[in-house]
Amino acid sequence: MKPLAPGTTVDDVADELRYLMSRYEPMRTLLRFAPDGTPTQVVYRSGEIDLEIVDAGEADAQRVAEELCDAWRGKQLDFATEWPLRMAVVRRDGTLTHMAVLISHFVTDAAGALTMLAEVAARTDTPVEGLQPLAQAHWQSSPAGQRHNAAAQRYWEGILRTVAPERFPRPRVTETPRYWHGEYTSPSLGIAARRWARSTGLDSSTVLLAAFAGALHNVLGTDPVVIRPMVSNRFRPGLANVVCTLAQAGLLSLPAAAGDFAELLARARRVTTAAYKYAYFHHAGMQALIDRYDVELGCYFNDRRGPSRDEPIEPGESALRWVAAQDAPSFEPLFVHVDDVPGTLRLSLYLDAAHLEPASAEDIMREMERLAVP
Repeated sequence: MKPLAPGTTVDDVADELRYLMSRYEPMRTLLRFAPDGTPTQVVYRSGEIDLEIVDAGEADAQRVAEELCDAWRGKQLDFATEWPLRMAVVRRDGTLTHMAVLISHFVTDAAGALTMLAEVAARTDTPVEGLQPLAQAHWQSSPAGQRHNAAAQRYWEGILRTVAPERFPRPRVTETPRYWHGEYTSPSLGIAARRWARSTGLDSSTVLLAAFAGALHNVLGTDPVVIRPMVSNRFRPGLANVVCTLAQAGLLSLPAAAGDFAELLARARRVTTAAYKYAYFHHAGMQALIDRYDVELGCYFNDRRGPSRDEPIEPGESALRWVAAQDAPSFEPLFVHVDDVPGTLRLSLYLDAAHLEPASAEDIMREMERLAVP
């Protein structure tokens, strides 16, 4: 939701909507389902989409726009019949005041969204850079694409053969509500991660991933530690600035027992390169491979920081707060995000208490700090 500049007309907003739908293939993509439920993506050359005009009447226009966004979030998109984009303008006393937009994650990830916003603002009219989804599909079905997917499956199977069926010790008692969301703020971990990155030449994301692996081992006793890191895949040729969803959860196995944190970082350096390389794969085929081995892989790590990752961090106290506990919707057993928060480092954690007790999750966060901070 955003305020509109004075004098903005319906035609101005319609032009922006037309630009989005015309320029980016994911905007005009629907799903077609086979009898067994298998989806196929269909990119349309042309079509129509509604721009909704909402009269605020005597109500506050911003509040009307916010309520519209809230309603959209609660109403599922029908990907077989509805474009994965909703747009509306709010009008009060005949004047447009606000725009409301919902764009599905089906269309783009965060990196692609930054490209989209920049191009929309500039109304870039040069040809789209890189490989749009149809071109990606063409490469994926080529001999080179098939060879890469086969290599990814071999890499994953090499790990799956060694994985214990369960990632987490069974909790003594399952908490209710079952699904928990917390935030751990640690300026000292952020400062330490940067120091280790400078001294080792690693990215701070790899430093934090290593700390996460070491903490999982020290708190839960698992070794090697198996984690699914979210990988942008935008380092691949032709994919840097494409507006689409490219991020996929890779797979790595990191021996975490013995040695100090410097040794753990050296091991992380060795395993992350392969994990990132093989985090580009045919999802359904990989899921079938995972199902064959019947193992629990629900331990995820996602560094989703943007520009603020290099901003100064002010020293301060570490703190954990539980944001919410709920019975639905469900979470993975453990999903840790590194968040884009200026001036500090924040880890958001989502957990399923049937797999991991909230107290153990807090221990993991604090152990990450203990490992990394000299």
